[in-house]
Amino acid sequence: MSQPAPSLLRQTLINLRRNLAQAWRILLTRGPSQFQFWLIALFIGIAAGFAALFFRKGIGALQSWLYNSEDTATLRTAAEALDWYWILVIPAVGGLIVGLILHRFTPDGRVRSVADVIEGAALKEGRVETRAGLASAAASLITLGSGGSSGREGPVVHLAGVISTWVSDRINANGITGRDLLGCAVAAAVSASFNAPIAGALFALEVVLRHFAVHAFAPIVIASVAGTVINRLEFGDVTEFALPVSSALEFYAELPAFLMLGLVCGVVATVMMHAIFFADDMASDLQERTGLPRYLRPAAAGLCLGALAIWFPHIIGVGYETTSAALTGELLWHEAIVYAVIKVLAVAITIGGRMGGGVFSPSLMVGALTGLAFGLVATAVFPEVSGTHMLYALAGMGAVSAAVLGAPISTTLIVFELTGDWQTGLAVMVAVSTSTALGSRLVDRSFFLTQLERKGVRLAAGPQAYLLSMTRVASVMRKPDEAGAAREDACWEMIEDGIYIDGNATLEAAMPVFDSSGVAFIPVVTLGGEGDAPELLGALFHVDALKAFNRALAAVSEEEHS
Repeated sequence: MSQPAPSLLRQTLINLRRNLAQAWRILLTRGPSQFQFWLIALFIGIAAGFAALFFRKGIGALQSWLYNSEDTATLRTAAEALDWYWILVIPAVGGLIVGLILHRFTPDGRVRSVADVIEGAALKEGRVETRAGLASAAASLITLGSGGSSGREGPVVHLAGVISTWVSDRINANGITGRDLLGCAVAAAVSASFNAPIAGALFALEVVLRHFAVHAFAPIVIASVAGTVINRLEFGDVTEFALPVSSALEFYAELPAFLMLGLVCGVVATVMMHAIFFADDMASDLQERTGLPRYLRPAAAGLCLGALAIWFPHIIGVGYETTSAALTGELLWHEAIVYAVIKVLAVAITIGGRMGGGVFSPSLMVGALTGLAFGLVATAVFPEVSGTHMLYALAGMGAVSAAVLGAPISTTLIVFELTGDWQTGLAVMVAVSTSTALGSRLVDRSFFLTQLERKGVRLAAGPQAYLLSMTRVASVMRKPDEAGAAREDACWEMIEDGIYIDGNATLEAAMPVFDSSGVAFIPVVTLGGEGDAPELLGALFHVDALKAFNRALAAVSEEEHS
């Protein structure tokens, strides 16, 4: 009588395994259903949230050990109590370790950050480099833990991208699904880092995916909320910065001052970005001329940073203590100016020296200092129509960071969520709008897109600029044996005249040839070694190239409006 029970249990387990296997095959071949996708988004949000939490805790533990600091919010105070030689040595040793990690695990010795995530979303079906990404996270953790003057959001965003890439590869996600999963991971990481669920979701849409498609909104919000919950379970429902009183905009007559502040902040943000690029170019040129091994470049940057921190310890780490001092009006006018200049120099040394980290937190600090300096002048000149100078510090913080990130919407919201002050929205919005409008014209839209432009990745101009680089000539050309192919004798005549293109080239290289020559087709060849004759592969017709480009544009438009 007891025999049927095991048989029934066994049959149930067999059926369950068969159903799970079938569900997995459907997931791989047809992609996830909406419900499955939301579950995956929740899983990615939890994973990315924990990754951001562990990254933040790791930085805090390392800073506490190296600088004898009980709280990372008072790192500057702890550094001031150390002997000068420790302040000099710690960043240099940290830079050496960073250089060895990047030399061993990355092909170019460069830390991956938000710009690489944007590139992955646009050109790589939502994928980022896994090995280099993990190495970059470790390097950035050491950089920030040892006093590097940068932010934690860049490495955390890329680390989240590594998680979503792993999931996308496992489920064989297509381009749209892979990009949406990447957006989910980024939203959760930003939310978990700054306790900012609204800004985290909008940051993923505005900066990484660069569209606000409805189909991506729900899963990204789910992931963002998951990341925020993880942050609050550890740190509670507290803001990153505590303001002493609720600032108030005294009169509408003061709004022109915030317009002027926005323009000043746009200039400051541009100077900061160009300082980083100049430092990177200068360091690369010096490295090439001196033959300095690339693993010593971060160590040299750390040594310079430590030397600067002996006199200005406020530049060590993320800099939230100084940012808080600016927001609460604890600094004098000349202190705000000097600290802002030194911070820009320190960020340029850190990132230009390829030590790792992001630019968002430094831009918050520079913006708060700029706004405070401006506010002290404005309230002194027009005291009868001015509010508190701390309001200018808050607006400046948002204005500089918005111009650096090229993200006015998410930056405005993240400033509100970092401070908990929602009463000053008018002033912050005015400053952010003018700073972003000016800054986007002085660089290629943002710091991240300018980084990509410097690498030859043209995303700033939009899909019409970069889609051509995603399609190879060989995939669109007509082979000699296909219907409607070009005559071989005509192709060879054109080759002799110098009109041809390599089969490995993209449509980005082919379209200017059509424009300059006015021909209907271009011979496609394989170029041999020096002295070897090219091999004819086929011909690229102008009409076929235009059709491929139109299909790519239509696909992007469909995704962005779905």
